[in-house]
Amino acid sequence: RMAAVIHQINTSGGGVPKVAVSERVEIDAGGVWGDHQAEPGHGGPDKALCLFSLEVIEALQAEGHPIAPGSAGENLTIAGVDWADMRPGTVVRSGTMVAEITSAAAPCAKNARWFSDREFSRMSQDDHPGWSRWYARVIEPGEVGAGDPVEIVPAPQHAPVQA
Repeated sequence: RMAAVIHQINTSGGGVPKVAVSERVEIDAGGVWGDHQAEPGHGGPDKALCLFSLEVIEALQAEGHPIAPGSAGENLTIAGVDWADMRPGTVVRSGTMVAEITSAAAPCAKNARWFSDREFSRMSQDDHPGWSRWYARVIEPGEVGAGDPVEIVPAPQHAPVQA
């Protein structure tokens, strides 16, 4: 199993696709510096970052979908993580930045063009667990670059709530 790394950092002036940036970037509670969202409802403290898996993107490509890193609007394309293990509360550390997964990113119709059948719900955590993008809030602002190692700290397994 390869070590987890930042495969690509993606930004845009608003909308998708986001495009790769080669320089290191600052990430704070507002997200990646220089990145903008076109739609209200994207962004905000609990959606400061959008994360996606290189392996999930490659699996979608193998199914014949014209998706690529950055296409789906993720800020960080991460390689080497078992994406099915991601859940709210999971901590993601890279460079000097620390973030915490807050929620699965709901599929957006703007992403239909990355699917040969236009079925963008392929990225729905509810319909296809382990295939969604994830939103995260920034716990410690910092700087990251492509190729930086990524450390994943699994969410604590909470005891079931007693009725």
